[in-house]
Amino acid sequence: MSMMGYIKNFLIEHEMKLVLLTGFILVALISFQFGKIEGKKGQTKAIVIEKTTEIAKNDPEGAPIVAGAATPESTQNPTEAKILAPNCAYVGSKSSDKVHLPTCRYAKSIKPENLVCFSSLDDALKQGRVADKNCIK
Repeated sequence: MSMMGYIKNFLIEHEMKLVLLTGFILVALISFQFGKIEGKKGQTKAIVIEKTTEIAKNDPEGAPIVAGAATPESTQNPTEAKILAPNCAYVGSKSSDKVHLPTCRYAKSIKPENLVCFSSLDDALKQGRVADKNCIK
């Protein structure tokens, strides 16, 4: 039997299995490509730029400093996400009672217009805030 005859017999014998295998491979490739395309859609994350300003110079000691909304830097560059005062050791949101470290991933998601800064953890706790267990151990 020649090589061509052997291949032809093999294809005829295993036709159904080969069709199923080809179908599984095609479905897997299509699913992989679809997942790859969908994954790229969700990758647009905001870039957080942290920069200190001179906001806190004239503020009384211990008063919370709202950063971001009224600073000249934020009006000139709308893509700039956060502007923190020099004595901003802890941050919180106007709409939450939790306080975070500025480097905490939850703190970085606070909108600049809702950002409240505290010079110490005691100042934040005196105002009824609660230390976030994920950031502050």
